[in-house]
Amino acid sequence: MQKIILKQSDKKILSQYSENQKPKESCALLFGKDNQVLDIFLTENIEESSVNFTISNEQLIEGYKIAEEEKMEVIGIFHSHPNSDAFPSNTDKKFMQSNPVVWIIYSGINKNFRAFVLESEIPIEEK
Repeated sequence: MQKIILKQSDKKILSQYSENQKPKESCALLFGKDNQVLDIFLTENIEESSVNFTISNEQLIEGYKIAEEEKMEVIGIFHSHPNSDAFPSNTDKKFMQSNPVVWIIYSGINKNFRAFVLESEIPIEEK
């Protein structure tokens, strides 16, 4: 079974970033190896939306370049749902097909994290 390992300190960074970005969705790229998140690349939601997010092509290119330079991979995409549960929206599901990595969603209501790969939920392990 696929899983992703996220440190408690990573959860703190992502939850604080999400709270600071409200009312819009926050987003980030997760760098790592072997399902272990090793670094977080916080990105800007250029949509300025509370229900959608888009990372600019410039930030995506920069993120993939940094990951390559650090000998890591982009193993996940993170975003928040400021006003709803941490489940993929229809838009998320569409983009999960073209970005088949782990997607971690943070709920601004429940303050919890959930991880998904396409149509299935996967466990988040803490280290």
